Amino acid sequence: MPERILVVLPFYGGSLPVGRYCVSALRDNGCLVDVFEAPQFYGGLEAFKSLKVRQDRLDFLENSFLGLVGDALLAQVERFQPDLVLCMAQAPISRKVLKRLRHEGVATAMWFVEDYRLFTYWRAFAPLYDFFAVIQKEPFLSELRDIGVENALYLPLAALPQMHRPLRNSASGLLSNENSENSEVLGEADRLRFGADFSFMGAGYPNRRLAFRRLAALAAQNELDFRIWGTEWENEPQLEKHLRLKGVRIGSEDTVRIFNAAKINLNLHSSVRPEASVSRGDFVNPRTFEIAACGAFQLVDERDLLPELFAADELATFSSLDELTEKIGYYLSRPEERNRIARLGRERVLSDHTYQQRMKTLLGFIRERKPGWPPSLNAEATEQGGGWPADLPPELRTGLEKLRLELQLPPSPDFDSMIAALRSRSGKLDSLECSLLFLDEWKKQYSR
Repeated sequence: MPERILVVLPFYGGSLPVGRYCVSALRDNGCLVDVFEAPQFYGGLEAFKSLKVRQDRLDFLENSFLGLVGDALLAQVERFQPDLVLCMAQAPISRKVLKRLRHEGVATAMWFVEDYRLFTYWRAFAPLYDFFAVIQKEPFLSELRDIGVENALYLPLAALPQMHRPLRNSASGLLSNENSENSEVLGEADRLRFGADFSFMGAGYPNRRLAFRRLAALAAQNELDFRIWGTEWENEPQLEKHLRLKGVRIGSEDTVRIFNAAKINLNLHSSVRPEASVSRGDFVNPRTFEIAACGAFQLVDERDLLPELFAADELATFSSLDELTEKIGYYLSRPEERNRIARLGRERVLSDHTYQQRMKTLLGFIRERKPGWPPSLNAEATEQGGGWPADLPPELRTGLEKLRLELQLPPSPDFDSMIAALRSRSGKLDSLECSLLFLDEWKKQYSR
């Protein structure tokens, strides 16, 4: 039987798409996955802000609502019976809920995909998780050990190949040597909409605002097409003409088109210190892996952890704003060199840096540190094949087992019990449920 993983998403933010990529990767790895969709509750939380009440009253209402969200999460845990609750950074899970899960023997893990120096809430929550994965090394790992976190794991970010992919006729031309008959085409309309000599996709952090003012001057001086996509770019008159779609949030599919259409993708890591436009930090952001997986070319600022993830010829880097402006001109005039670097970067991601690989690493770490995990593999019903016929296709076996858990049926349920439980609940039917009900009707007709 596959591991049962409940993924808890945040209300919003950068770790939300990462969480969805983890869901896809876990399913690709054969896990039985359920998702706690925290974004569905976010509207309710935001609605309290429209009330004209005192701040202390507002705090009380918001905390009460978050407590209700926690109860909803516990109800989903009770129904799904997961082997692991995997939380993404900023997931709405309280200390009370974490203590309850630990008391009930449900393993918990967080993937903290944020800068520990900037987001410090980890100090209050990390000791309550059984496993804590991070995107930085020292001194973060030592600080975690100092507060009692025994099972901390360095787990860098990644890309999802089925999402972050080359498009035919892209700016890199990478797919000319690949079997891409069924791949999506980056058409002329997309080229006009998303293409640029150099572009950036992301939020307007202070260091980026400072750096891009200079790049805007470079673009004007050399008649280059410079485009900016993403949110939080308000009150920047020097960048206004370069900002696309008035700074709205860009979805994953259009992000992939932007990466493919640009000749050069700028990848400047965020910093809240505007005086240091190139911060030379440690962790590597998701954009690094995603652009590379698209077979697109990028200029990324040097990071302490970057050399152990990519070889020198697999990415083009810069260490200062002067070097960035110099390399923009250099690589714009050398498309063959851009394509070679982009191809090698994509090969590295597919080899070592996919979310499927990250999830295998995380689950392997848990098995190593927690003997007997996952408990579902040790159950008597599992040893008997879960009660399902041995010749069932794996995807059907997984679907039936997930439905059994949702219906809160015991192992090895008979067909009539599953149908009775299925008919007793409301809601939209999926394809498997429709098929089972159809088989039941056919069975009744046949028996007559």
